Amino acid sequence: MADRIVLAHGGGGSKMLDLIERRFVPAYGGKALAALGDGAVLAGRPGRIAFATDSFVVRPYFFPGGDIGELAVNGTVNDVAMCGARPAFLSVGMILEEGLPLADLDRISASIARAARRAGVEIATGDTKVVERGKGDGIYINTSGIGWIADGVDLAPLRIRAGDAVILSGPIGEHGIAVLSVREGISFRTPVESDTMPLVDAAQALLAEPGAVRMMRDPTRGGLSATLNEIARAARLGIRIIEECVPVSEGVRAACEILGLDPFAIANEGRLVAIVDPERADALVDRLRRVEGCEAATVIGQVFEDRRSLVTVSTPYGGERVLDLSSGEPLPRIC
Repeated sequence: MADRIVLAHGGGGSKMLDLIERRFVPAYGGKALAALGDGAVLAGRPGRIAFATDSFVVRPYFFPGGDIGELAVNGTVNDVAMCGARPAFLSVGMILEEGLPLADLDRISASIARAARRAGVEIATGDTKVVERGKGDGIYINTSGIGWIADGVDLAPLRIRAGDAVILSGPIGEHGIAVLSVREGISFRTPVESDTMPLVDAAQALLAEPGAVRMMRDPTRGGLSATLNEIARAARLGIRIIEECVPVSEGVRAACEILGLDPFAIANEGRLVAIVDPERADALVDRLRRVEGCEAATVIGQVFEDRRSLVTVSTPYGGERVLDLSSGEPLPRIC
């Protein structure tokens, strides 16, 4: 069993120390982590702090375009970035199943390290637990992150006004369809890869235009539909989307047609939605398109007065439909 996780790796003894010192610390680096304390003392600065935490149980843990490690970093980094902060530090907590191949763990740890470097964050502390075979589905990961919000940045639903523009940073549905394809063994003529990526540069590009952004969100579970409904309800306004303006790749569109899925309800892991000053929307889209991964950014709709807080979609045929929240989870274990 030298090549697999055993229960002793979570027992607090020599095997656990070996796992941390020989695998995690070299992979992640960082002075705070190297101290091997149960917490980390971080260099801070005055001002407001953004804090987020998320857990990742995606099945399978390797999928086209990414894996659970990259996803765990990007998911939390993006939540911090959507608060208007620049992410700085992460914690990584792992729940490992007895029998997990150490080669898989090494691959995931390397992916975590690469994603953290790309996002410009330091992994400062972590935790490891091991559960019995059959109790953990390989690996689960929890990440928490903190970042600092610059002076003058104030993002909130109550800042949204009727007439504001809705910006989307790229095509929707790619993460959910990528995971579904490998999970169910479905192949499509046009391969689909996860869109997982850090949104730090995209968020900072928008925030470089002072006062132009009302709020930002990343449409993960529940997809674009859930995110827009959450924004509309929090702002107590309506949102109208133009269906033809929402970018959907050929592969995602075909997969959704075959499987009877709505791309608006499919999870994303590298897209952002921003509600912005309409007079500066075009300039903000231009900024976004210069960020890697956001080349297809575009305005997809507008905010309007509506006490019911409806989200509607104007169809290419001149009609309009309500884009409501899904009553269930079309694709479970997607992140």
